Amino acid sequence: MAKIPVSPLALALPPLPPVAGVRLATAEAGIRYKARADVLLAELAEGTSVAGVFTKNLCPGAPVTYCREVLQGGVARGLVVNAGNANVFNGVAGMRAVEETAAAAAQTLGTSADKIFLASTGVIGEPLPAHKIVAVMGGLHANLAEDGFASAAQAIMTTDTFPKGSTRTAKIAGVDVRINGIAKGSGMIAPDMATMLCFIFTDAAVPAAALQSMLAKGVDTTFNCITIDSDTSTSDTVLLFATGKAGNPLTAEPAHLADFRRALHEVLHDLALMVARDGEGAQKLVTIHVEGAVSHASAKKIGLSIANSPLVKTAIAGEDANWGRIVMAVGKAGEPADRDRLGVAVGGVWMAQAGGVVPGYDETPVVAHMKGREIEITVDIGLGEGRATVWTCDLTHGYIDINGSYRS
Repeated sequence: MAKIPVSPLALALPPLPPVAGVRLATAEAGIRYKARADVLLAELAEGTSVAGVFTKNLCPGAPVTYCREVLQGGVARGLVVNAGNANVFNGVAGMRAVEETAAAAAQTLGTSADKIFLASTGVIGEPLPAHKIVAVMGGLHANLAEDGFASAAQAIMTTDTFPKGSTRTAKIAGVDVRINGIAKGSGMIAPDMATMLCFIFTDAAVPAAALQSMLAKGVDTTFNCITIDSDTSTSDTVLLFATGKAGNPLTAEPAHLADFRRALHEVLHDLALMVARDGEGAQKLVTIHVEGAVSHASAKKIGLSIANSPLVKTAIAGEDANWGRIVMAVGKAGEPADRDRLGVAVGGVWMAQAGGVVPGYDETPVVAHMKGREIEITVDIGLGEGRATVWTCDLTHGYIDINGSYRS
């Protein structure tokens, strides 16, 4: 596969400071890629609590099946991620590869396999050469370091054109805690409880059940509100690890976790938008606000209908302010809508309201807005108080080029 140019919407990876209780290392296992790191090992302090959300695709990869099982224990000591092979649709061989990898990591870190979490991303339907991961485990262990987040973000990339990371601080009972997150995702993105891969690390002490609640709620308004191509990956995984090394008192009290919840949501939001910015072939980031729907859930479905429409996305790529396509996408969503109450704005300029073109509408500022890198669409359904925001990108020929040569 030819090298993909960096997205024009790319953001620089911010400095990701160490998180107490987390050490990381990467290695070149040669699973699919040559001369680049493709395996990540994270060592987590004893007693680390964990939460996770996974794809709702009914044909999940072996790592997803495995993680769902070990997540019930609520404790983690290690994470292994590989890029280049998703370990999906491999039957018994897929589960055997998972077991071999988890066993090797457990031995390396001096723990049990049920405290090792795994994720894989890449080509579907090809056997994962677990022996290549096992072979680099010793070198990974020798290179574990607290400052490995930048290299970790790069090692998990597939068709991504830039590494994705975010960091925040928060206070729990007056104690400062750190949250770092890394993610990968560029295509096959229409998350349903997660994105392709995302890993969040914090030194806070938070029980697993409280982590799970906060993660699920945070993902619902971030990763579950982005779409690149309407395809929900078989490998979607978001894992949140809390080492407890910050020294804050262990608490599940919502009031005590308010600032942590805020910071966690900001990290998830940052990473979700980076995935949208790195959509395969993307030239424009698109933000879609839906208001006036009968409920928030209805507004979200309408927003995703617009965001997933090939006609809307290609019009944006062609810088065509074709609001008729937006109306079409509202109507096909299957949610309550009334054409005679509908309003559409692009770039803050109302083009249509109450079901018709705004008198004296001047397309000039809209045309100028459409030529930019970041496009904003607002739709007023006119029926209630429901609102939602979703994000997508335009659909260009680059998407076809990347996916047409993905396995070559």
